[in-house]
Amino acid sequence: QVRLVESGGGSVQSGGSLRLSCAAAGRTSNLGVMAWFRQVPGKEREHIAQISRSGDSTYYADSVKVRFTISRDTAKNTAYLQMRSLTPEDAAVYYCAACKLGPCLNRFDYWGQGTQVTVSS
Repeated sequence: QVRLVESGGGSVQSGGSLRLSCAAAGRTSNLGVMAWFRQVPGKEREHIAQISRSGDSTYYADSVKVRFTISRDTAKNTAYLQMRSLTPEDAAVYYCAACKLGPCLNRFDYWGQGTQVTVSS
């Protein structure tokens, strides 16, 4: 079993930056793809970024492309989401997710508890 813990959320003014972290604990040798999602109350969860185990393959939703960067430190079993040029539309609860080793097919096995990001105009 793998446990994911997000940190780094908070409040920022429009145009500001934040870096979220997702630390994995447990059977991390079984950890594959890691990803970030976000959700606003009343809206569907949005898959915004994803990174392969090796880090050489990434995905970004159009809504965050160019502004957000996903990375991971395999030695620390941690994934990061660097967010820049934040707008009020980026305010949401951000969740970290991960798949077991092997094909992920967007069916994530592990989820964090979420961290709130608030952006004021």
